[in-house]
Amino acid sequence: MGRVEQLGQADGGFVMRIGAKAVLEGVSLGDSIAVNGACLTVTEFDAAGFAVGLSPETLRRTSLVELGAGSMVNLERAVQPTSRMGGHFVQGHVDGTGEIVSMEPEADSLWVKVRAGKELLRYVVPKGFIAVDGTSLTVVDVFDGEGCFNFMLVAYTQQKRVRRFDEGYSIVKG
Repeated sequence: MGRVEQLGQADGGFVMRIGAKAVLEGVSLGDSIAVNGACLTVTEFDAAGFAVGLSPETLRRTSLVELGAGSMVNLERAVQPTSRMGGHFVQGHVDGTGEIVSMEPEADSLWVKVRAGKELLRYVVPKGFIAVDGTSLTVVDVFDGEGCFNFMLVAYTQQKRVRRFDEGYSIVKG
């Protein structure tokens, strides 16, 4: 995890600086680091953190623009082909955003239902996977008539994610 130190305009574009140490081991300029699920390019770094540029397309398709100084973010380095690949295999390219329409607890888990546009929903399938702010999740059902899909969060995931699911968030196609 990391903390946004700065987010704003610089040199005619948008830049985000993130304080983080764990993801910096072996990092080089031009490497990719996923920030809340969005794959971003490292443009500068030092021992305390790194900076990335944010394109207008990234700002339109993600909720990164809603972050501010002090916001916590999920961080993940790009996987190498020699790494153990546990969980889902997702890309860090953001395809759109969704809106939470309901959250229902069941035992210590939480059902989350999300409304998404048709251009995104056509790629969402039951038992497929989707990443929400960098958290890879299994889709349970798709409700085409409502323009929604749902997933269930186990207790561990509820405790370990950075952002609450009742805030705006980005969805990464799995």
